[in-house]
Amino acid sequence: MQPQLGWGDDPPARGADRGDGGAEPPPVGAPWLPGRHLVWTLAASLAVVGLGAVAGRADVVLVGVGPLVAATWALLLRPRGEVWVDVEPATTTAGRIGARVHLAAPPGTEAVRLRVARPSHGHVEALVAVPLTRTLDVTAPSVRTGPQDLVRVDGQGLGTGGHLTGPATRTTVPPVTVLPRAGTMPGLPLPFRLRGLTGQHASRRPGEGGDLRDVHPFQPGDSLRRVDWRVTARRSPRGEQLYTRRTFALAEAHVTLVVDSRDDVGPDPATWSGHVPVRPDDATSLDVARRAAATVARAYLTAGDRVGVEDLGVRQRTLRPGGGRSQLDRVVHQLAVLRPQGDPAPRVRPPQLPSGTLVYLFSTFLDAEPATLAALWRRSGHRVVVVDVLPTLRRGALDGRGRLALRIVEMERRDRVADLAAAGCEVVRWTDDDAAARVQLMARQSHRRPGVGVGR
Repeated sequence: MQPQLGWGDDPPARGADRGDGGAEPPPVGAPWLPGRHLVWTLAASLAVVGLGAVAGRADVVLVGVGPLVAATWALLLRPRGEVWVDVEPATTTAGRIGARVHLAAPPGTEAVRLRVARPSHGHVEALVAVPLTRTLDVTAPSVRTGPQDLVRVDGQGLGTGGHLTGPATRTTVPPVTVLPRAGTMPGLPLPFRLRGLTGQHASRRPGEGGDLRDVHPFQPGDSLRRVDWRVTARRSPRGEQLYTRRTFALAEAHVTLVVDSRDDVGPDPATWSGHVPVRPDDATSLDVARRAAATVARAYLTAGDRVGVEDLGVRQRTLRPGGGRSQLDRVVHQLAVLRPQGDPAPRVRPPQLPSGTLVYLFSTFLDAEPATLAALWRRSGHRVVVVDVLPTLRRGALDGRGRLALRIVEMERRDRVADLAAAGCEVVRWTDDDAAARVQLMARQSHRRPGVGVGR
């Protein structure tokens, strides 16, 4: 996964403001060294002129004067100062991260040799013509989310014909946060109990805006606009009794996304110990959890529901439930900064959730704590959807002991997930192809009719 260079459209001025105060170019006067070809040209020219002068041959002297004058002229007019390189993060879209490289070269610079590298991703080199200033767009594919190292850019100026070489400069960029990309969900499972007096979901309570509940004789307090004149004419031809149409109330769902950030493992079990780094082109379990949680949050917030975030790894990372577009931005950012931080203390009790909350638990279930918390939430009356985010494993690099250890871990995982299903939790493996169909089936069970599968 090597960075790719693309040309920008609008080169900025030297020292242009980037929103953070900008950066000033280095002081003028840094030395430019002659290249090997220029040194050999000077030496050969001086030798030819000297031999012609000693031998009294004017034609030989004229042969050496031309290259000597050209090389001397190049030395006298060599650029002064360093090539200024500034890097700023660019917009990250659809699995690609980018940066914008600003270049400013002193007069007399013909080209700039660039080397763009990302840690553990390789590097790419390019020779760029820089007419004083230029802007380059650098992009690189990335399957990772969360805090990521951007790029390191090394630049070196070249004089006319490449015979002069300027001092090398290096520019690094602080890590950037890559936000997870939210997908789409075909259906929305609802909690056992809806809350609030607004929303888009029909509840059991009588109220305004929902489906038809029944037709009832007019009572004090009923609105005349709800009188059903056809039913009234059929049941009370003389008009002694009016009949009104009563509906169900609309309500909203409260959803809590619980992310287990304690584990961030890749598809290769040999990297789980931490001694072997995960390949940069492999999505880890936390990458899968971020994308899955962002997809769920976007679907519910678009439907007008309220969404919050809980982190099992760090207790201070709690986002209170809220709604709207701004809440989606907060949720996505909260998911992006989740990462393992040391060895968290065991929880004595699960995080306290509002009554009637739909819980989505995203975990690898490599240990028993997430399964224990999910079972406690289910016994408390919450609807719990367990999302398994462990990537599809690769076993080719394991030896006999590694395969045996992995088999034991998988057996323990299957037992935990089976116990959760037996306790009433709904299990979805997000990395499977039928994950969307499973979620759609759970949504149909919630939407059969008001009062079935959905509480008050």
